[in-house]
Parts: sequence; C-alpha cells; structure tokens
Amino acid sequence: MSLRGCPSPPKADWDDEAISVFYIHVENRFAIFSTMKKRELFTIGYQGREIDEFISLLKKHKISRLIDIREAPISRKKGFSKNALRERLEDDHIAYVHIKALGSPPALREKVRSDHDYDAFFKSFSKHLTQNLDGVRELHQYITDGINCLMCFERSHEECHRSVVAIKIKDYTRKGLTITHIG
Repeated sequence: MSLRGCPSPPKADWDDEAISVFYIHVENRFAIFSTMKKRELFTIGYQGREIDEFISLLKKHKISRLIDIREAPISRKKGFSKNALRERLEDDHIAYVHIKALGSPPALREKVRSDHDYDAFFKSFSKHLTQNLDGVRELHQYITDGINCLMCFERSHEECHRSVVAIKIKDYTRKGLTITHIG
C-alpha cells in the first residue's frame, strides 16, 4: 500500500541515531509515530564514599562509561586515582575515560577554596569552558553511545564544576539531553 497522501513527519532537530519514524496502518489510515533514544548523562562525586559503594552506584544506574573530569586525576582516597580506578572499573565492565580539558583550572579552584563564592566560581568556569571548547567536543564524542557518567570529587553537584560541564554539553548537543545527578 502506498504512503502517498500521508503527511510527512515534521522536521526535527535530531540526528538519525536519536530519532526514527515509522508508520502504522490503522483503519485505512496511516499514523505517524516516532521514537527517540533517551539521551541521559549522569554525574557523580566520590567524596565520602568507599570504592565499593561508588561502583555499586554506577552499576545501579547501569553506567557503561565513567568520564573523569578532574584536572589532575589523583586522590589520597584509596581506589580513586586514575590507574587504580580504571583497573577497578574494567573489572566491573565499565569503561574509563579522563578528559583533562574539562577539569577546573587550579587558579579557579584555589579562589573558590578561599572565598567560598560558588556563584563566581561557576560563572568563571563557564566562561573558561566557552573559550576552551575542545573538552566539550571530546565529551560529545563519548556521550553519543552508552550510558555515561561524569565524575569529580565533590559529592554535591551544587559545589562542583561537573554541573557546569553537564550544562555546557547539554547546550552543545541541543538534542534533549537529560542530566541526572546521582550523588
């Protein structure tokens, strides 16, 4: 049966991977339906957590790739330095990526530690990301597949630059990315 005479689906700002259109024949008419891949990006901080609790949270949310956005991926907390974390994640079938360009510059970190002015910090870091989009572009390459999670130290996203990174990538993709902070 021909689809002639059926309306064309509206043009959407979605790439081919994110949306598909199909037609269903119902009572001599065709109905247009679309399906969208839900694009979701998670964020997490490891402050105050042991590595087993941290991994359990990732598994609970079915994370397939952890994206470490610490400028310097080292930690005094056992299991959270880059190599140890990568090895542990691989044991649990979770990919590990470090994107140094998305880390907060040392001068901004030092300033917020001394003045606790998070509004100024977030504003300065947002400006920094806007002027240095390479990290955002690299992040975009990863979030097109799998279930991804941004990681930094602070447990609360409200006190961490990862919330700014999440907003920047959402703005960059312009494709309905949902951000979920899991702690």
